[in-house]
Amino acid sequence: MLPILNSSDGSDEKRLRESFAKLNERDKETLLRFTDFLVASSEPEYPMGEFPDPEAIVRPEQESVVKAIKRLAATYPMINRDKLLHQTSDLMTAHLINGRAATEVIDELQQLFADHYAQLKQEFEQNC
Repeated sequence: MLPILNSSDGSDEKRLRESFAKLNERDKETLLRFTDFLVASSEPEYPMGEFPDPEAIVRPEQESVVKAIKRLAATYPMINRDKLLHQTSDLMTAHLINGRAATEVIDELQQLFADHYAQLKQEFEQNC
């Protein structure tokens, strides 16, 4: 299976999958070997031993859920937001459709992002 690319709309991944499907078996093997080479030779996302700290963005007293999501994305730029999309949208739905208080939802969003950051940092430190 091909790795998932980090495009916001998935168009890169879709294009790559479509192109891959059109190749003959020999060319598919060549492409896979080339991607293995690129992955092996690429520089790590963060320098060894250094995992970025979250940005210090203070939560305003009055904040909408949408603005909180934007603030948290800016606070934790190292997090791939696609990984949190399902949970984030569930919390947004709980606020908009079910009437949950914005402050409660924002508290949960903050915890969600903080937990995901802690997990990423732990994985990074284990791989160093």
